[in-house]
Amino acid sequence: AVGVDLHETESSKEIRLTRMSYFATSARSAVGLVRSGNEDSGLASSRLVAVADGMGGHAAGEVASKIAITTLSDLSKIFTNPEIDFESADDIYLNSFHEIDAALKSAVDENPQLSGMGTTLTSLFLRNNSVALLHIGDSRAYRLRGNSLEQLSVDHTVIQELLNQGAISEADVATHPQRSVLTQVLMGEGTLELPLPVFEGKIKDRYLVCSDGLSSVLSEKEIKSLIKGKDRDEAVNALIDATYINGAPDNVTVVIADIVEEVQPDSTEKIGAAQ
Repeated sequence: AVGVDLHETESSKEIRLTRMSYFATSARSAVGLVRSGNEDSGLASSRLVAVADGMGGHAAGEVASKIAITTLSDLSKIFTNPEIDFESADDIYLNSFHEIDAALKSAVDENPQLSGMGTTLTSLFLRNNSVALLHIGDSRAYRLRGNSLEQLSVDHTVIQELLNQGAISEADVATHPQRSVLTQVLMGEGTLELPLPVFEGKIKDRYLVCSDGLSSVLSEKEIKSLIKGKDRDEAVNALIDATYINGAPDNVTVVIADIVEEVQPDSTEKIGAAQ
């Protein structure tokens, strides 16, 4: 048990607050029914969750997603340190995009067969009572709060741009010939300028980070019904089972993270190609 010092200083109060909430997580990655290998990677820890969906021939997709998750995991030792201030932590977290991009370029320089590989990356970083979103591509982050499911990420796709312009409707998406074309992705090209949106976090919020192997198969309504009111492991399995029932045409990776007050193990789980 931890005693409460009524005479604690402002600085000790700030340290105490940074440790009051954690991600309690469950994660799983599956190959699906069509693909021969898994090009998805994922990460789950008490402060950080992420999903990367790789692309490229000659097994390059799995190399790209593994580089993204491994690089992010290594950097997380710095930005999740409770002694670092939020501004510095956010800067390092956002800069991980550039670190991953540079690592992808180095890998291609060393092995030209990997040329053309790339990866999406969608990640959530819990710091104090807020959640920062690192996002590029079409892997997604959702938040379930009470009865409301909200998509926090915005897809970097041709389809999303056409929707934003009002050129097509939601009804056109499923059959559109460019539904899988990405407008932004990590490819080692060094041209990234991306924001770091920050959301208020509340105890009992449930977050879902997933590859498009889930979101392109299940509707938002179906996703909500499968993650609401279940424990984390049960919800993860229900989501993946549902993609298999619907043909699982792609790799599918799912990470569920609940904000809790109970101290969580200080460990990092890597799944998919990053294992």
